[in-house]
Amino acid sequence: MWNEYYTLWNYAAVNITDIRYIECGAYEEMKYKFPSHTFILTFQGDAGVTIDNETYEVSRFYVLHGGKGSKLVIQAGEAGLRLYYLMYKAELPRRSRNYLEKLMELSNPFQMNFGFSPDRPTMLYEHLKQMHFLWDSQKPVHHFQAKSLFYFFVQQIASQISLASNPDLSAKAQVDKIIKIIESSYAQPLTLHTLAEMINTSPRSLSRKFKQSVGSSPIDYLIQFRLFKAKEMLLQTDATLDEIAAGIGYPDGYYLGRMFKKHTGLSPLQFKEKNSAPIHWPDLTSGVARSDISRVRSRKYVYSNDDNHYHYKHGGVIHMNRQTRTGMMLSILLSLTLLLSACSAGVSSSTGGDKSGSNSSANNVTAENQNQPSKVRTISTVKGNITIPDEPKRIVVDLYLGSLIALGIKPVGTPELNLKNPYFIDSLEGVQNIGEYETISLEKVLELEPDLIVTGNPDLYDSFSKIAPTLVIPYGEFKDTHEEVAYFGEVLNKEKESKAWLADYDARIADAKKRVGEALDASAEVSVMQFDEKAPMAFGDNFGRGGQAVYSALGLNPPADKKEILMKDQLVEVSSEAIPEFVGDYIILTADNLTLEDLKTKAVWSSLDAVKNDRVFIWSKDRSWYFDPIATLDQTEELAAWFTKISRKK
Repeated sequence: MWNEYYTLWNYAAVNITDIRYIECGAYEEMKYKFPSHTFILTFQGDAGVTIDNETYEVSRFYVLHGGKGSKLVIQAGEAGLRLYYLMYKAELPRRSRNYLEKLMELSNPFQMNFGFSPDRPTMLYEHLKQMHFLWDSQKPVHHFQAKSLFYFFVQQIASQISLASNPDLSAKAQVDKIIKIIESSYAQPLTLHTLAEMINTSPRSLSRKFKQSVGSSPIDYLIQFRLFKAKEMLLQTDATLDEIAAGIGYPDGYYLGRMFKKHTGLSPLQFKEKNSAPIHWPDLTSGVARSDISRVRSRKYVYSNDDNHYHYKHGGVIHMNRQTRTGMMLSILLSLTLLLSACSAGVSSSTGGDKSGSNSSANNVTAENQNQPSKVRTISTVKGNITIPDEPKRIVVDLYLGSLIALGIKPVGTPELNLKNPYFIDSLEGVQNIGEYETISLEKVLELEPDLIVTGNPDLYDSFSKIAPTLVIPYGEFKDTHEEVAYFGEVLNKEKESKAWLADYDARIADAKKRVGEALDASAEVSVMQFDEKAPMAFGDNFGRGGQAVYSALGLNPPADKKEILMKDQLVEVSSEAIPEFVGDYIILTADNLTLEDLKTKAVWSSLDAVKNDRVFIWSKDRSWYFDPIATLDQTEELAAWFTKISRKK
């Protein structure tokens, strides 16, 4: 009958009249006559409940509905009962169509008395809790917001009530039900345990049945569906990565970018640029073999590549405007290329040479032969041999900016997020903003007239190389800070500066490591995490948040049982119940607007030994997300000072 019910809900004038929070003590009895149609959601305790002549055994989460005039009796049990009580009016318009009046006579959904145990109770609870908060404010705008949430609340009840009558589902029905839950609630913090609870089975049993039927685990299916929704929004809207992440259940655009690249092999921007045709979810699940998933082990060190390290915002561009800009850009670049070819062949990038992808080690830096001017040199790169100035003066750089600053080099242009790096922001006065990592402005780069471009993104080489000699070092080529800084010292004719900086780096790291070694027990375990109410995250040694400083520079131990997965995946989303498994003796925690005292009020966190004993270091994203050489050095010393201070308090 729900099709008919929806018709009546659509045409009825519906208004909330009151929302209340009620607590019943142990064995307390409550009698009430509904003055209007009423929903009740219990969420703690137990009771026997009667609405008119129908009795319900209520425990924990339970949904009840009664029509206007119905008599309610609640007999609370030993644990008492806590509930929300929502009253509303629903009337058909005076000149309603005849068939609507007949529908109302046959079955009036507003006068129905029923009760059931919902399979997704926390979703209903959060919505009703928010509605109660809005209603209590007494502001018209908040009452309007509560009313908008009410319709979604009713729809969720309608979708769950039919399932509640059939708890003993077949394996196929269980899988179908989980698929429906995932596809309707993908933005919620779903875990294997919560999904299993919804169909009254064990996580292991659900995982086995789901994989046999679909070909992947429930969590893999959830990830793929979230990414499908992200792809839809990338192709159909101009939403930023942060906005898309919020809409699909991920904490931020940075995490979304990482997941997107891991499972598709492309960054979000690359996907958007390479696709224009509509996509369809069944196309992605055919065979569910997930041939598009690329599970590659994270490479060591330096910045993430173009799929958003701490560069998580992605601004959309209107398609017609993009074509106009691209056409203009191609004309400018073509003219520039012809001009360079005619007037300065002696200093243009060589397109001959080795194209096999030889690595970018310093040994490949050689003096130019005698037929070339003395102020240029040839560099062997993954894109072949290129000719660069012996001492470039106007450098544009996206990745590796920290190494250039360490060598005393100020570029003329860099992406916006680099300009906000707190560890060397004072060294960037006058450096121009060339856009965000995902949307670098080629026009701006061209305007800066660089004599060298340094990038970690091979996909930008073709565009950049038309503007200036372009040095490409893909993310992951350098194994550590030493290799990176020494390489740029040779390439940029700053060997003296690189040796001096690395000597200072080594001395300061050694001092910090010595102090921490004296302060901590050798077996102490340290966790690197990011706080999130829905999905906390744990990190390895190659993903920022202090991981490089804690595990690489200071050589501290991650939680032993989780070391393998942390160092392999680098970023692990942690369910609430699993937080204790990822927490060591000390926690280095990224969190905005959170204090240690706040953390002590949070469920699960408050029970942790590290939290109880104030062994938590909290810093904001703008300090923890960077992990260039300069940031790593400063973070190492900052954390060493904290570890030493904490040790003195013991």
